[in-house]
Amino acid sequence: MTEKNKLIEIQKGICKEYGINFEPCDLNLKVGIALDTKEKSLTMPIHALRHPLVGDTTGWYIWSGDYSEKDDFFKPLHAIHLEDYCPLILPYLGLAPGSRVLIAESGNYVDIWEDLSLLDV
Repeated sequence: MTEKNKLIEIQKGICKEYGINFEPCDLNLKVGIALDTKEKSLTMPIHALRHPLVGDTTGWYIWSGDYSEKDDFFKPLHAIHLEDYCPLILPYLGLAPGSRVLIAESGNYVDIWEDLSLLDV
């Protein structure tokens, strides 16, 4: 089994565990990420939310620590580069739009929930 297939199986398992539909994340599409989320300077917790897919985006927005309303808070990044920036989020990228993830304690605490307001953008 390839690494990509292993990741997809892990993502499907997480979706099943939380009762959320699986919607694959094309790693060639973009996420919005706060660049301070890069693992070496990572501030816990990690937050992620998924809006509906639009154009060449996955719908995912990812940040660590405190959120900011600044226009340049999120930068586009191809999802494949999350392996370098924030590998802890990769298992959760199969969660459908309308999902939120909170990862704390270096991955030892994870909370996943649906927030259907994310579908109204």
